[in-house]
Order: sequence, then structure tokens, then C-alpha cells
Amino acid sequence: MTQNIKLIVYPVKDREKAKAFYSRFLGAEPYVDSAYYVGYKVGNQEVGLDPNSKVGPIAYTDVKDIKSSLHAMIEVGAEVVQDVKEVGGGLFIAQIRDADGNVVGLRQQS
Repeated sequence: MTQNIKLIVYPVKDREKAKAFYSRFLGAEPYVDSAYYVGYKVGNQEVGLDPNSKVGPIAYTDVKDIKSSLHAMIEVGAEVVQDVKEVGGGLFIAQIRDADGNVVGLRQQS
């Protein structure tokens, strides 16, 4: 089954400046705005800003079973950057690195 990228998260140094930029760039206001994440919904796409990340941007695909999806990626050579972690509201994420050092993510919504 083909997976679409549903979320892309950019690391930002100054949350307020980044929020002003992306609000103008996307033509939308954030639907969530916290000290550790700012999120925008633009059609079927979500764009996030992470002031605590030093890696990125990171593209995430939605999966039905994050643990089995993570295991399948490890079988083809992925390195775990961040194991499965709940980030609130029943949302789970994991991050993996490909053979070239690029980080991508998996996301499961309960």
C-alpha cells in the first residue's frame, strides 16, 4: 500500500519568528501553538514547527501499527533515531535514519 507524507516538521530556533513566517507563507494560523510544537493544517497536509529539534525537516507517514512498521523499516536497514513515543492525545511517533543519514518519521493516531 502506498503511503502519503501527511506531516512535515521543520526545526526552528525562534518559535515566534518562525510562526510569523509560516503563518504568512501558508496563509493560515496554527491550529495548535505550544512551547514545544506549532502545527498548521493545510488541506490534507500538516506542517509543524519544532523549537526543540536539531534535525530536519522530517517527513512523516501515517501508519496503522507503528511498532510493526518500525520493525519492518529496521529489517531493511533503518537506524532508530527515536523509538516509539506517545506525544499526547493518543498520537505516537518514531523517527528513523536511512543509509544516507536522512531522518524520516512514522506516525500513528489512535
